[in-house]
Amino acid sequence: MPTGTPACDLCGQDAVFLDRVRGCHLCGDHLLRDVEGRVRRTLWDYHLIRPGERIAIALSGGKDSTALLHLLRKILPLSGDVTLSAITVDEGIAGYRDATLEVAREMAARLGVEHRVVSFGESLDAMVAAGGDHPCGLCGIHRRRALRRAAMEMGATAVATGHNLNDEAQTVVMNCLRGDVRGFTRPQPGGPREGDLRRIKPLFRIPEKEVALYGMIAGIFHDLPECPYAGTALRSEVRRMVDRLEYLRPGTLGRIVRGQEEVAALCGGGVQGRASRDGDPEEQGKG
Repeated sequence: MPTGTPACDLCGQDAVFLDRVRGCHLCGDHLLRDVEGRVRRTLWDYHLIRPGERIAIALSGGKDSTALLHLLRKILPLSGDVTLSAITVDEGIAGYRDATLEVAREMAARLGVEHRVVSFGESLDAMVAAGGDHPCGLCGIHRRRALRRAAMEMGATAVATGHNLNDEAQTVVMNCLRGDVRGFTRPQPGGPREGDLRRIKPLFRIPEKEVALYGMIAGIFHDLPECPYAGTALRSEVRRMVDRLEYLRPGTLGRIVRGQEEVAALCGGGVQGRASRDGDPEEQGKG
């Protein structure tokens, strides 16, 4: 019986990852190439970034946004004259944000990307202490406003967020559970247009595990604390449910997201309906 580390199906080197959806093993080098290739195709397929644009990356310092900055900095020289900048929102969460701020600053400096840190004005901790319900909903609303304001001041044409495939599948399920028709039929991953500013999600085809592995292999992964409010959000419950379904039935995440895209297309890119009272669920759980 064969023993030892499985071999990469493309080169025969030791594999570091088994893609259960496609049924193939990949070594570290081919995982990097695969992720970069899929992100490049996403940019192309959805016309997410155009020559001459200024893209503001929502850089929390976590694994997804850090990988996004690294990937766009590597890919975009091939895609025309595009300027990158980064914005970090300091929500004012004690014992959590300081560590991620340090990572965000170091990463932006290493890649030579303009970086701005902005805040809500009043800290999220103070809002919650004053009796604010749904901390993740409050955070989502205020973070989105802060990002938009800073991006417009920096002359950006789009804000890029690090939402991965798991995040997108969770959002689809959350919109169903909330009865949020507008959210469920919203075009993805180009996001809604807010005046002249778009929101884009270049990682929306990449599963969370592959984003983390990419960061580890590329040497940009940092083991950071989780937001202390994350466990109070509906997203945390939906995450457990969707992750289990993906484990039992590989490919579930992709099918959920593709199904939402088909519904949005049939609805002509969105319909009117009741939105969630708890803020934009796409912005929750990504601090």
